[in-house]
Amino acid sequence: MDENEKRLQDKFSQLKDYLDEGDKKRFRKTYLDMHFYDQSTFYLTLNKPERMTLYSILEPDEMGDMFDTIEDDNPKIPELLKEMDLSYASKMLNDMYDDNAANVLEHLDKVDVDRFLGQMPRNDANNLRGLLHYDTETAGGIMTTDYVEFHEEETAAEAIRALKKFAKTAETIYYIYILDHHDDLVGVMSLRDLILLEDDDTLSEKMNSDIITVNVDAEQAEVAQVFRDYEFLAVPVVDHSNKLVGIVTVDDVIEVIDDEAQQDYSGLAGVSMDETNNDGPFKAASKRLPWLITLLLLSMITATLINHYENLLAEASILAVFISTITGTAGNAGTQSLAVAVRRLAVEEINRHEFLKLLFKELITGFVTGLVTGVAVLLLVGIWKHNFVLGMVIGMAMCAAITVANLAGSFIPMLMSSFGFDPAVASGPFISTLSDLTSVLIYFSIAGVFMQYFIKV
Repeated sequence: MDENEKRLQDKFSQLKDYLDEGDKKRFRKTYLDMHFYDQSTFYLTLNKPERMTLYSILEPDEMGDMFDTIEDDNPKIPELLKEMDLSYASKMLNDMYDDNAANVLEHLDKVDVDRFLGQMPRNDANNLRGLLHYDTETAGGIMTTDYVEFHEEETAAEAIRALKKFAKTAETIYYIYILDHHDDLVGVMSLRDLILLEDDDTLSEKMNSDIITVNVDAEQAEVAQVFRDYEFLAVPVVDHSNKLVGIVTVDDVIEVIDDEAQQDYSGLAGVSMDETNNDGPFKAASKRLPWLITLLLLSMITATLINHYENLLAEASILAVFISTITGTAGNAGTQSLAVAVRRLAVEEINRHEFLKLLFKELITGFVTGLVTGVAVLLLVGIWKHNFVLGMVIGMAMCAAITVANLAGSFIPMLMSSFGFDPAVASGPFISTLSDLTSVLIYFSIAGVFMQYFIKV
């Protein structure tokens, strides 16, 4: 346990003592002095009676600050909200940042959503309903409406005065967004640039009119790429009429990047991202079985292919010894190529010319890898079995199988991406099973050509 963990554990123990003793004053002081993330961590360790005491100590806005840091897909959230007083929970949700509140509501039943929204002021409720209408994996689904906007004719002094009022509710004030008299977005200005202006300077004089925006329907991966490219802290979101409808902040993009990484990892492993620690063994099995059954059916094709070469195996049984060696090595090579391709697609757009260039590169890479591996196998088998012709056959099969697997591992995800599908769907198990099929076909095809050399082996 490091120093920070020990410090937190000591503080958590102290807070529980205050709760048990009913010392509300000292509890509030200690609890509110902690970072919001640490507050939420402590909150999630409490049992229901302790949480009910906590609700009586903290105001809804104080709970909202803490609730902003809890992952919205935490399976305990519906239960936590239902145990709160309806009015208290609604005020807390209303005090949260709009995007976070909307993310929490997305995981609730429609009846519960209506109950909470029904307790909020109409404008706030309508704002949250608007956010709930957007697809969760688009710019609209991750944006917030807590931003600061001004009209271009306003002066720096007017903007700074207004900013002091807005800062209490705005999620970020690193940038201000400037509209014309039609309420179209025409400029953006950093807080630093605003402070450096003379009081009587109008915003239109000093604003940056070269605005980088994302459309409300843009995929969240596209939004993340904008942040990677430009290193922004926030990006404005516009509708099809160039009306400013919200902003995406860097903290939300970090979550997007994390989610995309988890999706890619899950795809490579052939498992569902939805599986949680709270899932029972039967529920976990139900999420894994579809992939396994699909891969089983594919592997049956491989088994059928091996059966097709039954006579060859009967005459040269030594061939069976090296089936798993060739298929396993080719599968590993295909998975390596797949991982590189998925990572590349996650960070850059690939056009047709680059597509062909990358495929050629992977083809050469696979051939070089396969050639070196094949030569190594040739020598090992030749020395082991005292038959360098057998070693040559296995080496040739290894070289060809690795080359094909390497090409498939790169080609399939890039092809899927070009058609608008998630390349991570081309999972590692799928590539491995596919490479098994091609490896067996290549292996026995080459062995058949040199059949006479194996009869007596």
